[in-house]
Amino acid sequence: MKRFLRWLILGGTLFFLAKALKDNWSGVTAIRIDGVGWAIIAIATGVTLLAHTWAGWIWTWILQDLNQPVSSPQFIQVYLKTNIAKYLPGNIWHYYGRIVAAKNANISPGAATLSVLLEPLLMLAAALIIIALCSSQFAPANTTLALQILQLPSLAVILCAIHPWVLNPVIRFLYKLKAKKSAATKPTVPFNLKNYPLRPLLGELGFMGLRATGFILTMFALGSLNVNQIPLLLGAFSCAWLLGLVIPGAPGGLGVFEATAYQLLQSHFPAAVVFSAIALYRLISIVAETAGAALAYLDERLAKS
Repeated sequence: MKRFLRWLILGGTLFFLAKALKDNWSGVTAIRIDGVGWAIIAIATGVTLLAHTWAGWIWTWILQDLNQPVSSPQFIQVYLKTNIAKYLPGNIWHYYGRIVAAKNANISPGAATLSVLLEPLLMLAAALIIIALCSSQFAPANTTLALQILQLPSLAVILCAIHPWVLNPVIRFLYKLKAKKSAATKPTVPFNLKNYPLRPLLGELGFMGLRATGFILTMFALGSLNVNQIPLLLGAFSCAWLLGLVIPGAPGGLGVFEATAYQLLQSHFPAAVVFSAIALYRLISIVAETAGAALAYLDERLAKS
């Protein structure tokens, strides 16, 4: 049933995007990018690469908050090298790669696992905060209240779930269960969350801002923008990115992000420009993630030589 649901979601989003391309084909083919536009696209690629590098640094903050001594450059390399694996079926292999790499670096397996669970939760919280601030810009007036009713409780649940008062008892409980299964006489807890992860949460807000900046620059490369449209693009991007993260069957949010962003923005900008920018930004994201992995491998090889 789960596999059928994944294929159904993927098939539905691809059909929606194919229809959108068909409806806007003439407008898409009429778009031309000049030299300035290509320069802006290059900057958008650099900003997107910076966002992923920044996310890797935030991951080291999460591990440090779990009392795990880590080398920031080494773990940023791990993050960038594993990031491209999110496009594999299952959408979990980038997390698996980080857990394995952390365990190989003598990080507690429990702390490594918890760190890759906390990271997307903090990202979700950051996206929900941005959506809460910008929902009036991109949501229809008759749905703004309903959207706030849905998002505010979700944000509250996430912010409470990552509090040490909640997480540390859960950690102790799980270790007690593990100790019973292994017949241990005295269970130990090698890690816990020292403080509320405020610094990583603020860092994820910066990550979302950088990712959205890359998308806004891509839109700007294809058409003119006004400053007052930036909150609209920021909120719509965050909403599309969030759905791409949480909806199953979309490795890397592929299809879900594009369909959501198109639906939210087509009434505010020319549909052909929106479709082209979304497709181009997906390409920019893949290029930035591939470049990040390649640079991380190169840096690692140079450090060993």
